Amino acid sequence: MRIGKAAPLLVAAALGLTGCASVTVMSPETIVIGLDEDSTGPGASYSTIAGQTVRIAVDLLNEQGGIDGKRIELVVENDESSPTKTPSIIRKLVDQGASAVLLATGSGSVLQAKSVLTQSQIPAIAPVVLSDAFASAPGNDYSFMIPNSLKQYAEVYCGAFEKLGYRTLGILGDASASIDGIIKTLRPALEKCATVTTVEKAPVDAADLTAQASRVVGTVPDAILVASIGGHFEILAHNTLAKIAPDTQRFSLASIGNQPKSWALADPGALDGMVYMGSLSSGNPRTAALTEKLRAVKGPDYVLTAYDAQAYDAVMMLARAIEIAGDHTDRVKVRDGLRQVSGLPASFGQDRLTLSFSPGDHLAPDSLCGLVLVDFGPDNQPSGPWDSYQPPCS
Repeated sequence: MRIGKAAPLLVAAALGLTGCASVTVMSPETIVIGLDEDSTGPGASYSTIAGQTVRIAVDLLNEQGGIDGKRIELVVENDESSPTKTPSIIRKLVDQGASAVLLATGSGSVLQAKSVLTQSQIPAIAPVVLSDAFASAPGNDYSFMIPNSLKQYAEVYCGAFEKLGYRTLGILGDASASIDGIIKTLRPALEKCATVTTVEKAPVDAADLTAQASRVVGTVPDAILVASIGGHFEILAHNTLAKIAPDTQRFSLASIGNQPKSWALADPGALDGMVYMGSLSSGNPRTAALTEKLRAVKGPDYVLTAYDAQAYDAVMMLARAIEIAGDHTDRVKVRDGLRQVSGLPASFGQDRLTLSFSPGDHLAPDSLCGLVLVDFGPDNQPSGPWDSYQPPCS
């Protein structure tokens, strides 16, 4: 990226006589990137992690001269992971001159964003959501996604279930809009390899999950999947299941592995043997390099999460797209630039993982290598890749 001195942001709005219309003039010398960050809603536990790393990535790029010599400025809004608020948040970011948007918010919100992205002709990258529908047709012309999709999660789970002989699965999930959407997508794919015995849900702020967990255990599944946005609910679920079904194999989505502060809330040994869908590998040198970059800002003890790595890669993918586009003031060209980004080595996943977009594929990972099954040890800390099964890297 070429180094140059950037001019300050110039944003002008021409208001009509009625005050109802506005036209934003984008500065040719400053690149504005919009960030929709849920900092106060149900997705804040993971959105703020991604949002902090987006800020660090932008700062690092600016220290290197920005993108093609143009300084990057970040404008931030908060939709609180509320799908009803997301369209207005996208329009606010457009009005502030954003060339593209990063959606660090819940799955329900990013799905609601699809239509307004198309209407506004502004590309958006979702660095942490798992919903296949965001990056998939129809209406995905301006929608791009960084993590492996839920269908790929199911493919990995099914590989593990088939190897270990698991034929039945119980699901315990929180009742958030994000998890509701995830379960609706994940369940049909999982049922290709295992019978789902029941799906039990409870409010995100539930104080007791004994009844729901007992109903799941009562169906005598071979394995149990906890589906949650993380935090208090997920730890409570595993504390409860560890007591009433200690011999049943438990799985989790990615959230618990990406929220290390929550591990201290688990009862002694409650997470032992639980396997979660991770996205970080100690064998990826780029993961180690990113860890050092973030520790330089957040402190020497910072524990890297997949949210960090995927948010960082989202910024790098967007930076490359703007370089390809050659004109950040033309959002359609930026979208077309994203479709040409290819083979970017990833900061998450296994060492061989690369990220690409194309006109027909808006999902970044080039293989299942972005996923790593990780189990917890008796100290309630991740102990490393699960010995029983790992997704193939091809």
